[in-house]
Amino acid sequence: MNRRKILNDPVYGFITLRYDFMLDLIDHPYFQRLRRISQLGLSHLVYPGATHNRFHHAIGAMHLMQNAIEEIRLKGHEITEEEAKGACMAILLHDIGHGPFSHALEHTLVKGVSHEDISVFIMNELNETTGGMLDTAIEIFNDHYPKHFLHQLVSSQLDMDRLDYLQRDSFYSGVTEGKVGSERIIKMLNVVDDQLVVEEKGIYSIEKFIVARRLMYWQVYLHKTVLSAEFMLVNILKRAKHLSQQGVELFGSPALQLFLKNDFTREDFVANPEVLATFCRLDDYDILGAIKVWQDHDDLVLAELCQRLSRRDLFKIDLRKDSFVPAEIETKRTAVQQLFNLSEEDAASFVISDKIHNRAYSKSVSAIMIHFKDGSLKDVATASDHLNLDALSNEVEKHFLCYPKEVR
Repeated sequence: MNRRKILNDPVYGFITLRYDFMLDLIDHPYFQRLRRISQLGLSHLVYPGATHNRFHHAIGAMHLMQNAIEEIRLKGHEITEEEAKGACMAILLHDIGHGPFSHALEHTLVKGVSHEDISVFIMNELNETTGGMLDTAIEIFNDHYPKHFLHQLVSSQLDMDRLDYLQRDSFYSGVTEGKVGSERIIKMLNVVDDQLVVEEKGIYSIEKFIVARRLMYWQVYLHKTVLSAEFMLVNILKRAKHLSQQGVELFGSPALQLFLKNDFTREDFVANPEVLATFCRLDDYDILGAIKVWQDHDDLVLAELCQRLSRRDLFKIDLRKDSFVPAEIETKRTAVQQLFNLSEEDAASFVISDKIHNRAYSKSVSAIMIHFKDGSLKDVATASDHLNLDALSNEVEKHFLCYPKEVR
């Protein structure tokens, strides 16, 4: 049976699965679950077309990895079939540990364990059940494989993950500023001393890539209305966990019930395989189905938050460079107390103060190196004649305050 399937992707066109084992991974329930994990959280409340999922992204990143490996081979670097397959498997599974709504709820349902950690747990489990088929993929993913550049293709400041999500998120959101020339960038890739580099003539494509990343963060990922919606979602889950752990019975799937009643940590995932298995039954549908029912719950805080999110009656958000002083926050909480007749503790669920960060490029972490014709290597921020590129490596911090629109 021919298992080298062809998929039709709206961003790249036809994608070929070049290794038979890929289809086995894609058909696994853990991977199929990614169809029910949104790529951009609640960004569709601002950009209606942004309803794509982690499944789309994983397939797209794998496609770019296949192309990158082919290009690097054409330039005389040896990549064995086992290494190529391992790199493709690593990028295919790099996001398999995401929970519902991706980053929005990453540190709400579980504590002290990232989606990268959970991805490794899942890869290890799949490796055991397949007799070591993922040995090389796991080594590459964890950067334990001798050829370091293979890990850079999976995770770095110029990896196949970023190349796909920028182009894909730009496509589905309609924010054209995020469109990058992934095909040209891949054509410009090379390897020098086991380090992934970009040939000199590709420097302008890299400049655009970095600027596009910055713009996508401000316009999509950190859009202030998206922030408001996602932090409301976080507070809904926090309230539900609080009530569940106080003994209040809440509607929810068995998987959601388990994570509401317990604060699982990284150690729990390591010690108890059932925690991981249950996590892999969670997706956006569990959360959305519960929120629909919680709208009618007796707890005013939970019901009000769920009703507002369901009808897109989102909190007003003030965003600025300076932090909000305690008096400003307290004023909003007092107004919420009076508006809903709540205790000070419960009113805190309706007033959210936090901060966000945006750094398009870091010169200190896995720098993007430009390879010049004379053989020299330079960090793109130093090599570029783009006046703003060096400035883009500085982190920008902004503070925000969310509260119901009725509060003045």
